[in-house]
Amino acid sequence: MITHVVVFWTDKPHGENRERLLAGAREFLGPIPGVLEFRCGVPVPSPRGVVDDGFAVAISMTFVDQAAADVYQAHPLHVEFIEKCVKPYVRRLVVYDFG
Repeated sequence: MITHVVVFWTDKPHGENRERLLAGAREFLGPIPGVLEFRCGVPVPSPRGVVDDGFAVAISMTFVDQAAADVYQAHPLHVEFIEKCVKPYVRRLVVYDFG
């Protein structure tokens, strides 16, 4: 299993861009074949110092193997999500892949 996590920080206006990014993630990414589990959301505020809650949106998804993750990366819906939702609204992102 491969888990793919992406954490996003949005450009201003943060609230509006966060909502656009969330809506786009739900529309474009969940339906892509090969995605076993898909989740997206906003940070949960925490008083714990070890919790980084300064990001805007995070997504996570699980694939059966690296081949499925590779297919996802090139899928037209993923490419469209990047063009329509990431490039216009995101100022920074970090990707974590683990298996």
